[in-house]
Amino acid sequence: QVRLVESGGESVQAGGSLKLSCTASGSDFSLDTMAWYREAPASHRELVATIIYDTTEGTFYYTDSVKGRFTISADATKNAWSLQMNNLQPEDTAVYYCNAAVRFPPAYGMSGTYWGQGTQVTVSS
Repeated sequence: QVRLVESGGESVQAGGSLKLSCTASGSDFSLDTMAWYREAPASHRELVATIIYDTTEGTFYYTDSVKGRFTISADATKNAWSLQMNNLQPEDTAVYYCNAAVRFPPAYGMSGTYWGQGTQVTVSS
C-alpha cells in the first residue's frame, strides 16, 4: 500500500501565491507519474499538471488555464512533488488532489493509482 499526504491549501486573495506539497510513503515502489488535479464547485475533477517519467528528466504537462502561472516540480528520490501556484484567480478555487501512478517490483505483479485526501484552495476577488 502507498499513502499520499498533501498540504498547503489556504484562503488567499486574487494575485496571491500558494505552494501545495505531496509526499508518497510506503515501501518497494516507484512513481511513474506525479500529478495534481482539482475539483471546483459544481464541476468535475480535472488534471492541472503532471510529470510523466518516461525519461530521466520527465515530461511536463499543464492545462491551458494555468500555463505560465503554475509550476509542478518533484524530488523523485524523496517521492515528493509540489505545485507552485502564482497569480491565483477566483476561478482557481477548488479542492486540489495529488495523484501518482505507482509501480511495484515485478515479484508483486501489480501497479496502481493513488490519491491524496484533497486540500482546499480558496481565492477571493
